Amino acid sequence: MPDSMPVRDPTDAGFRRVRLERRSVPGQTYLLSVATLYRRPVFSDDEAARAVCRVHTAQWPWRDSAVLAWVLMPDQWQGLVTLGERDSLSTLVGRFKALSSRAVDDRYRVNGWLWGRGFTDRVLAPDEPAMDAARHLVGLPLRAGLVRRLGDYAYWNTAWLDHAGP
Repeated sequence: MPDSMPVRDPTDAGFRRVRLERRSVPGQTYLLSVATLYRRPVFSDDEAARAVCRVHTAQWPWRDSAVLAWVLMPDQWQGLVTLGERDSLSTLVGRFKALSSRAVDDRYRVNGWLWGRGFTDRVLAPDEPAMDAARHLVGLPLRAGLVRRLGDYAYWNTAWLDHAGP
């Protein structure tokens, strides 16, 4: 009878390192979610929401990664991102959190913190179209009952919008 592989302890530092390395695959598209500290609805305030949205207009925070779609809900940010060659997911999300935290006024932070610890991510399946994932993502305000029409919600964007206009 062949020996079975030992089960690794998920609290082991080596296990966490392997998991981080495995999930940061350049060229892979991820659905990311970052919640505010204590899930506070900070972005119900237009000033705070606009400050975080401005982080998306600059290319340098994302470096060579591509933000395909994003939505800012009252208590979280969710994005569809294709990871570039230069950053891990942790580095990319950490940079976004740091820049967006500095962009908002101090009154929206708790002891200096805007975002909660960590983030969640899900790899898009190879047969899952990115545009379908983006549609689902930007439809969150509708499904949450924040607006009746998507056009009534200001805090989202996708790479598929025609920015040139008529």
